[in-house]
Order: sequence, then C-alpha cells, then structure tokens
Amino acid sequence: MSIDTKHIKKQFEKSMKEYDKNATVQDLMASKMIIELVKTVNTFENVLELGSGTGLLTKRVVNNLKFKNYYANDIVPKSKNYIEKLIPNVNFLCGNALKIKAPKKMDLIISNAMFQWFDNLDKALEILKLAMHQDSILAFSTFSPDNFKEITELTGLTLKYKTEDEIKDILEKQGFEILYCESFYEEMKFNNPLELLAHMKHTGVNSLSEKTWTVKKVKEFCDKFAKKYPKTILSYYPIIVIAKKK
Repeated sequence: MSIDTKHIKKQFEKSMKEYDKNATVQDLMASKMIIELVKTVNTFENVLELGSGTGLLTKRVVNNLKFKNYYANDIVPKSKNYIEKLIPNVNFLCGNALKIKAPKKMDLIISNAMFQWFDNLDKALEILKLAMHQDSILAFSTFSPDNFKEITELTGLTLKYKTEDEIKDILEKQGFEILYCESFYEEMKFNNPLELLAHMKHTGVNSLSEKTWTVKKVKEFCDKFAKKYPKTILSYYPIIVIAKKK
C-alpha cells in the first residue's frame, strides 16, 4: 500500500495520549536496541532521533547514552512537547524524516518502530547516509513481513515490510557494515477483537487504513476475527538493526 503521510500524522497525533500505555512491544524494541548499542559505543557528539513521538526511545537514550547535541524529528509537531521534558535544549526538526535539513553531520541516527513507514528503504538509506560521518552509527527497529499477520489475513491491509535478509542486503548495498541484527516474535493477547482494535488505535497503527470504519465494518471484523482466532492474539515480528557507515 502507498503511504499517505497526512493520514499517518493525523492518526499518530490522535494516539499520543494513550501511546505509552499501549506500546509495550515498541518499548521492548527500544530497550533491546539500546542494550545492544551501548555494547558498541555509548558516547556521541551529534544524535538525530527519527520519529521521536512521545519520547519512548528518547528516555532510554537519555539514561544510557552520552551526547552533546540532540536533534529530534517527528511528523507530528506535538512531539516537541514530549521531548523537551526529557531534553530541554533539544533541537526539534518537524516534518518528513527524509526532507528535514540537519545542520550538522550526525554521529548517531536512531529510530524506533518507524522505518516500516518508508515507502522505499533503499532510497531512505541513501538520503540518511548523507547526514552521517564516516563510521557513524545507524540504529533502528522495524518489522518483518509477518507482522500483524492476523490483520493482513482478514483485511489485506499491510505495509511493504522487508525481511531481515532484504534489510541486510539493502544496508550493504548502501555502504553500511552490519554490527548487529536480530529478529524476534512477540504475541499480544486480548480479551476480544474490539480490545485489539483499541490497542491498534492507541498505537497509531490504524494508519494502515485511510478509511474510517463504520460500526457495521467493525462488527464484521470482530466476528471474523473471533471465528478465525478464538484466543484473540496479535503477532508482532520486530527487527533490531545496528550498522556503521563505512
């Protein structure tokens, strides 16, 4: 499916108040990424976080990494309010991550649960590496093709997820050395399909669909989901990547 950035912005802005309470998998992804990153290096001059959102990753950066200048980017302007509480002197760059103009070359570009929204990962990396020094670190998390497989099977809605091998190939093609790459599986359980839909709404993932579902559409989905998946589960398939620009 093609990405409508205006729709994504609108949905994530709506989800911000409830995001941290519901984004348990995204929080785990941020934790795993930081744990592996500090094993490699933990001190940076200039850091750029893409998709800063409510500061879920930013909190872990502040607590585990040393840096001089912090640049945070998000498509939602309100993100600045969250990040400023964690880093008062943050340089906030609002807008599309691939169109912002960072004033300095970055030593670390980091992002959590956001790279899956890039329409073209190859092109995105080509752009991002221009903002990096040689030997700078790129750390990000994303999802593989089986992510939300229950939703895809019932609705056909999905993003252009890449497999772990495809991501590695693209990184190497763009001149990155892969320092760490991990795929894992997390399953979330809900009491019923309606609760599952609420979870997706509160994490901004309903951005997958540009149309507002009617009451009838919601009921049809819930009935189908309950029949196919009596245990009401949602499958997450995250990928953590840490790479160095050669």
